[in-house]
Amino acid sequence: MKDDSSDAARVETCAVKGIHPEVIHRVRDRMPEAVHVYELADLFKILGDSTRMGILWALSEAEMCVCDLCALLQMKQPAVSHQLRNLKQGRIVKARREGKVVYYSLDDEHIRKLINLGMEHVRE
Repeated sequence: MKDDSSDAARVETCAVKGIHPEVIHRVRDRMPEAVHVYELADLFKILGDSTRMGILWALSEAEMCVCDLCALLQMKQPAVSHQLRNLKQGRIVKARREGKVVYYSLDDEHIRKLINLGMEHVRE
């Protein structure tokens, strides 16, 4: 019987490194700094949780307080508060106080666009 694992390794490995130097050069010139790549990965890591995504979807529709988010998502307050803290630290949501109530909203329009683009992709 033939060993298919060696065939797969040959298919996935380039025989020559950098066969399209003009492409490599063009892409290298456009590559973001490493710190920005790490920050982008962290952003998607934060977004990659269904609980946080539920909160973000709700906040993309309206500014809400923790109690309203708890009622909407049928979650306990400590769990929602914990996720909001993570989202706030990641600069994805912002908070404003009105008396004793803290209202949360998306930090900026970029977050709303990310959510909408992601949903558009999922629904295709």
